[in-house]
Amino acid sequence: MTRETVKPMLGVRRRASGPWGPERRLEFIDFRLQWDGRLNRSDLIEHFGISVPQASADIATYTELAAGNLVYDRSARVYVASADFAPVFPSTSAEHYLNDLRALNARVLPPEGSFVGWAPSVAMAASPARSVPPPILVSVVRAIRGRSAVDLLYQSMSRPEPSWRKVSPHALGHDGFRWHVRAFCHTRGAFRDFVFARALEVREAGPTTVQFEDDVAWHTQVELVLEPRAGLSASKRKVIELDYAMTNGQVTLETRQAMLYYVLQRLGLSRDGEVRPEAQQIQLKNASEVKAILEGLAKSYDST
Repeated sequence: MTRETVKPMLGVRRRASGPWGPERRLEFIDFRLQWDGRLNRSDLIEHFGISVPQASADIATYTELAAGNLVYDRSARVYVASADFAPVFPSTSAEHYLNDLRALNARVLPPEGSFVGWAPSVAMAASPARSVPPPILVSVVRAIRGRSAVDLLYQSMSRPEPSWRKVSPHALGHDGFRWHVRAFCHTRGAFRDFVFARALEVREAGPTTVQFEDDVAWHTQVELVLEPRAGLSASKRKVIELDYAMTNGQVTLETRQAMLYYVLQRLGLSRDGEVRPEAQQIQLKNASEVKAILEGLAKSYDST
């Protein structure tokens, strides 16, 4: 059995056996060898609550499937990743590892919910907590699933006092700092974004006849072509190309039209006035095209 046959086999079997099946334990072995560089039977036993013989059998199975990935260090009595180690599972990727570190640091993922063993010290940029009232979120999620409408007592930026708004929600969005619901606003007659923290009360409003396929901005993708900012020296441009994993001096991101404004904000591309190239290090290569799209979407954001 070759390494090339392992991935499709494990993919199929993992779906069939569920999250705590044998393939999940093989993923754990793969992950620990990559990121800890070592593995003990006790790691498997403690994480999955399995027996010693089962842990030994799992390590033997992994050795068969990924021959050469691990070596037993008799002096340390531990399995270590070989010099030629090559991960078998996609979940062993750097992105997965870093996402787990972030979730663990933010305490949204319990230690037993991650394969991370030893972890380095991690710091995250602080940001204000953005509350999402659980009862309102529950009602909105159920309305999305049931294709129904809700009435929201909503505090918008355009009115001094909160008012009731009948909306038909169909999706959730996150702008990097806060959650909102994408919904058809029956008052305005258009699809809008409603920030959860501004919703004070909610009540059921019955079935909806809104066709969510009509939310063109949600279902349409926009390409953002990023490049180093004009005015940067050649050496600084090279640094930016590395930072953003650019190829031939550019990188393309895709986003929903409905999320365009938020993405530009996060990238620092929505600033007005002149900004030094060192302060704003990237620019849009297709700026005129994006600007035209953004102008057409402007009304979608004015209710929030």
